[in-house]
Amino acid sequence: MMVRPAVAEGQLYRDLAPDMKKRQRQLRVVATTATHAKLIAEHDLGRKAGYTTTASLARLGSSAFELMEDPADTDPLYLALLSAMSRAHRPGATPADYARAALTVIRTTEQ
Repeated sequence: MMVRPAVAEGQLYRDLAPDMKKRQRQLRVVATTATHAKLIAEHDLGRKAGYTTTASLARLGSSAFELMEDPADTDPLYLALLSAMSRAHRPGATPADYARAALTVIRTTEQ
């Protein structure tokens, strides 16, 4: 089961709604409340970027949005995984090498 990080300022999401997917709309979180996030459009083929909108935290955490960027300081696991991927990266590295590196980090953090 994949656990999504909590919605936090600085994250960049891709809107996967059928009408927005075609527009390639990308929204960055600029503020959060207990229930909603204020977002600014960084990319939208259907409108000029820079407009603001809101979305519920539950909706951002659903399959309606894809998390594209997560600031490292909001998710400590990111840096650990990035470090593990860097150690595994070499000429001839296989997907299994990267998977083992990631699994080691995940198992270590679960203990």
